[in-house]
Formats: sequence, C-alpha cells, structure tokens
Amino acid sequence: MIMGEKINQKLLLLNHSEYNNIHRKIIMINIVYDIKVYRQTLKDIIQEDDVVVELGCHVGNSTRIIAQLAPHGKIIALDKGTESKNKLDELKKEFKTPIEFINADVRLHETLEEVAQKVDDWGGCDVLSVDLGGGYHPDTTFKVFYIWSSTLKPRDTIIRNRGLLDFIHSSSGTEIIMSENGWLESCGDDGIPSRLKELKLWSPKL
Repeated sequence: MIMGEKINQKLLLLNHSEYNNIHRKIIMINIVYDIKVYRQTLKDIIQEDDVVVELGCHVGNSTRIIAQLAPHGKIIALDKGTESKNKLDELKKEFKTPIEFINADVRLHETLEEVAQKVDDWGGCDVLSVDLGGGYHPDTTFKVFYIWSSTLKPRDTIIRNRGLLDFIHSSSGTEIIMSENGWLESCGDDGIPSRLKELKLWSPKL
C-alpha cells in the first residue's frame, strides 16, 4: 500500500475537526478563496524565521500579517500594480522583518530569476504565497504557481483562487499522486514545455 492510500484510509475514520488538524499537517499546497481563510492559513503555516515569497501583495494587507508571523524571517513581496510601492514602503517602517518589494510582472523570467537568486542566498524559500486577484484566471494562476514553486521548491504553498478551488472539489481521480512539499514533486523538474505558445512570457531556461 502506498503512502497516499494509507493517509486516505486514516482520514476516513476521523471526525471533521480531527480531519482538518491532520490535513493541515499533511497537505503542503493549500488552495483557498475567501480572504479570511487565506489569512488564517498564513497564520497556520508561517513560522517565525521563514523566508516568504508573496506573489500579488497588492497594498500589503496580507504582507502585514506575514511580517507579524515571521519577525525573524524575510519577505519578498511582488506586485505589478502602481499603488503597491508606497504602501509597502510604509509597511517597512513598521516592522523589523526585512521586507523587499519588487514592482514587476511575475510571469516574466527576469522577475523569477531575480527572486530565485535572492532566496538562494538566504538559504531557500519556506513559503510561497500566491494571490493574483483571487477570483480570476485559474489557468494563469496555476502556471505561475507551477513555475515559481518548481524553481523555489518551498516547504509550503498557499494559493488564493476561486477557479482552482472549484476544480479540486469538482473533480476526482482513482490514482493517488501526492507531494510532501509545497511544489509538485512528480513533475517539478520538467521545465516549461516549448509547445505551449501561450507561455511566451516564460523563458524555457527555468
């Protein structure tokens, strides 16, 4: 019996509360939609010395929570919006946690390359947080998650997206493939298929 089958059989015997507690310990890729659930999940998974990469920091409301949770860690917050920089500059003054803001498109190779180099110098990425609008574009959100997580290989990932949450609860499968970290270990080193022309913003280098 493979590990995933043992886990699923055990979970079937638990009540709802017990299931949720064990589920959090086992599952390292969290998909949510409600912003309150998103921020509670951040509280559940972030440790005080974590290196956190936040894709889609917007005006820093979730970044503030991350900074409170990781006083001895580091944060790289990214957003391409014009309103983000001033808000993040204000946030930096409030916390001792180093917060680096990068105003860039997370679909671009040079953005990922810059961040990958920084977190490598820091010893790696512990948590990848992805909130690219919440209710929109599950295809783009998944591509961003896949490429970034395959490169950074975080311990935990949290994704806020309604479409992806709908997908996982509307589908089923007879085979069990399960990763033990915040990236897809079954295909994490596959790179970017060159045939996917819609990924023209991505470089095949990563």
